[in-house]
Amino acid sequence: MLHGYLWWRLVRNTTDRGRTRRRLTLLMVPLTLLPAAAVVLRREVSPATTALSWVGFTWLGIAFYLFLALLALEPVRLLIRLAGRRGTRERGGTGEDGDTREVAGTRADGSVRVAAAPERVEDPSRRLLLARGLAVTAGAVALSTAGTGAYLANAAPVVRRVPVTLPGLDPALAGLRIVTFSDGHLSSMYGGRRFERLVETVNAQRPDVVAIVGDLVDGDVAELRDEAAPLADLVSDQGVFFVTGNHEYFVDTDAWLRHLPTLGVQVLRNERVPISRGGASFDLAGIDDRTAERSGLPGHGADLDAALDGRDDAVPVVLMAHQPVQVEQARAAGVQLQLSGHTHGGQLWPFDYAIRLDQPAVEGLSRFGDTQLYVTSGAGFWGPPMRVGARPEVTVVELRAP
Repeated sequence: MLHGYLWWRLVRNTTDRGRTRRRLTLLMVPLTLLPAAAVVLRREVSPATTALSWVGFTWLGIAFYLFLALLALEPVRLLIRLAGRRGTRERGGTGEDGDTREVAGTRADGSVRVAAAPERVEDPSRRLLLARGLAVTAGAVALSTAGTGAYLANAAPVVRRVPVTLPGLDPALAGLRIVTFSDGHLSSMYGGRRFERLVETVNAQRPDVVAIVGDLVDGDVAELRDEAAPLADLVSDQGVFFVTGNHEYFVDTDAWLRHLPTLGVQVLRNERVPISRGGASFDLAGIDDRTAERSGLPGHGADLDAALDGRDDAVPVVLMAHQPVQVEQARAAGVQLQLSGHTHGGQLWPFDYAIRLDQPAVEGLSRFGDTQLYVTSGAGFWGPPMRVGARPEVTVVELRAP
C-alpha cells in the first residue's frame, strides 16, 4: 500500500503516458521488494546479504518519510487546485487553459440559445507542475529527515543521568550507579566500532552495576561471536547482568545463554542476586522476556514469583525486565524499580505514538503505583538504520536513599 501510494504521487501524477512513466514504474518493482528481502535475510551474515540489508532497510526508512511528507502535503495540493478553479470562475468563464465550450439551452419562446460556458478542465501543464513541485518538496524533506536519522543512529550514544530515590534503601548504598542499556541488536548492520564505542561509553561512567535489558543480538553465536566480543571489556564493581528480550528468542537462545557468561556477563533468568556495599544490600532481579513462553524452549518464560521467592521484603528490589508492560507484575509484587528497554524510544517518529498502544511507557522515568519504571531508548536500531526523535543512549541510574 505504501509503495502503491508512492507510485501514484511520484510516478503517475508527475509524468505523461509514455516511456518515462513505464521506466519509473518498472523501477518501483524492485524498490517495493527490497524491504521484504531485507527482512527475510536480515540474520544472514555475508557481504551480499549485508549490502542488501543496508540498501533495503535504508530505502524503507526513506520511503516511510516520503509517504508522511506527501500525506502532509495533500491539503496543500488540494488548496492550490481549489484556488486555481476559483480563479477560473472569477476570470469570467474560461477554463484554466483559456478554453470554452458551447452549451445549448431553450428560450421562453421556444428558440434555441447557444452560449459559451467555462470548460472546467484543469490545465495538464499546471497539474504536472504542481505534482512535480510537491514531489520534489517531499523528496527533500524525506532525504533530510532520513539522513539526519542515519547520522544519529550511528553516532555515539548520549549519556542520561537519572537519580532515583529507592524507598527502604540503606544510606550506605546512596550514590550507587547502575549503568543500563538495551537493544544493541548486534547484527550484520550493527556492531564493530559502534559497539566498541558503546562499551567504552559504559565504562566511562564507572558503573557499580551494568544492566543489559535485552535484545542484545539479532543472529546466532557462530555469526556474531566477534561482534559480541567487546562485552568482555565491560568493567563493573558488582558485575555485568543480562536478561533476555524478545529478539533473543528469534535465534538460538540457549547458545547465547551459554556464551555470554564466557564474556563475563551473568544471565538472570527468573532469579536475583544481592548487590552489597558497606554492609547494606538490595536485590537485583531479572526475568525472561514475556514472549519466552511462546518460544517452545523448556524452562523459558517470565516468572517473577520465582525471582522474588524467599526474599526479605525489607530489602529493596530492582527488576530487570525487557518490556515495560511487565511493570504491572512488578507493581503487584512490590518491586521498587524496574529497568526496561524494547521500545527504542519509538526509533522513527511518529512510531512512539503507536508503541503506546502496547506499552505503558515509551522512554524515561515514570511511576505505576509504588513502582518506578525507567525505559531506556536503546543503543542500536532494528530495521531502518535511522533514529528520528530518539537518540541512542546509555543511562546512569544513580540510587538515592529517602
